[in-house]
Amino acid sequence: MTSFKELGLAAPILSALSDEGYANPTPIQAQAIPHVMAGRDLMGIAQTGTGKTAAFTLPILHNLAAEKGRTPPRQCRVLILSPTRELAGQIADSVRAYSRHMRISVATVFGGVSHGPQAQMLQRGVDVLVATPGRLLDHMATGSLRLDGVKVFVLDEADQMLDMGFIHSIRKLVKVLPKQRQTLFFSATMPKEIAALAADMLDNPERVAVAPVSSTAERVTQKVVFVDAPQKRVELAHLLANTCDGRTLVFTRTKHGADRVVRHLESAGLTAAAIHGNKSQGQRQRALDGFKDGSTRILVATDIAARGIDVDGVTHVVNFELPNVPETYVHRIGRTARAGASGSAISLVDREERGLLRQIERLTRQSIPVEPRATEDAEIAPEAPRPPRQQQQRRPQGAGRGDGQRGEGRDGQRGQRQESRGRNGQGNGGNGQGNGGRRAAPAGEGREQHAAPRAGAGAGAGHGRDHANRNGAQRRGPRPEGRGQPGARREGGRHQEGHGGDLAGIGFMNGPRGNRS
Repeated sequence: MTSFKELGLAAPILSALSDEGYANPTPIQAQAIPHVMAGRDLMGIAQTGTGKTAAFTLPILHNLAAEKGRTPPRQCRVLILSPTRELAGQIADSVRAYSRHMRISVATVFGGVSHGPQAQMLQRGVDVLVATPGRLLDHMATGSLRLDGVKVFVLDEADQMLDMGFIHSIRKLVKVLPKQRQTLFFSATMPKEIAALAADMLDNPERVAVAPVSSTAERVTQKVVFVDAPQKRVELAHLLANTCDGRTLVFTRTKHGADRVVRHLESAGLTAAAIHGNKSQGQRQRALDGFKDGSTRILVATDIAARGIDVDGVTHVVNFELPNVPETYVHRIGRTARAGASGSAISLVDREERGLLRQIERLTRQSIPVEPRATEDAEIAPEAPRPPRQQQQRRPQGAGRGDGQRGEGRDGQRGQRQESRGRNGQGNGGNGQGNGGRRAAPAGEGREQHAAPRAGAGAGAGHGRDHANRNGAQRRGPRPEGRGQPGARREGGRHQEGHGGDLAGIGFMNGPRGNRS
């Protein structure tokens, strides 16, 4: 087939394609559209940027155009699942663009925004629903949506949907879908184990593979730079300032790693934004919009969030860290060199990642050229070492908690606060020694002398329980020299015993219940 018209698409769709400037189908579209129009299940494999979205959207709209009647409330006729909010939004935009001359309702359901407007939209019923699995299950649990009327089920980016933790959600959804339905799987990569799992959900599917799983885009120039992990951020900043002068996408493995990279680039005077799952929907959309309109030249992303990045004109892809799955490398670098343009992919590889690099080279059946570090001769300031952790030392028996000289922290403050609250003692500890002091404080020392204790004749500060027991010491240590005589064992149901010296200034839990600090 050499044109969309030859594929037999409905006239309103052809008119919308003409408005978009599309005349000829891509290879994946030419092969997939006839099977989907015929109602067959399909597994489509093609590189990113080859037109997978139109490959399933166009024939679905063609079949909907032939149907009559409205979708019942709280139902949808077509369900398209996406791994990310961004990709869900872009798929919905494509559906709206191709159905602009048709009376087709389109809705999106994803997290990060309020449930209310989505529930109201679902209440009216929609023809095409594009959703992420988690929020879709939420609406089903509240009764906002039923799936018993779904006629076409589409799983986009199927490898990531099944491989990155969505498998249980998808199985829940498949159980409530009608048995008689059309199921479509589309993805940029499809490892064998994932393909076997997907095959269980498809009924005698047609398989369309435009490019092998291991192939990379022909127009992408690939390079590797060996650099130690501590110097990666310095090398990245140098590359982005001197080599990658166009729209650049940087990949990290983790969300926190993406934020750290952005902070380093901004400290180097480069404008960058991060997009990952910890960002709110508004933050993610602003970062993506800035990347699209050129106000932000550098976008740092994780693999899951990048599934929604469909931006033309990406000149460079930088792998700040290599992915753990070799097929993901193929997907990453496919973000550049789209629509016949050329692009460059640079990978920063440390010693621990060389095994991952060998796996990628085996998968792609090519050796990636190595380039020397751009900052090899530059003076690189070492990263500031993390402060050492305070090692917990075992305290001697009966020792309190704190500085010992100043009575710092909570317990020292307690000694000061309670110098006027000594319920069964003289309330020593006016010097702020608290129960942290290991220095014995003779009775009577402090800023203020108080009346005799209500119960007990202890000459030391009142202390209801061995406070050191709360901090890991033994409950009752040996009696220190100068300790007062024990007072009455109980008064008002509380254990009382006068302590002095080592635990001066507590006045803790003795006598009738009063204000407790």
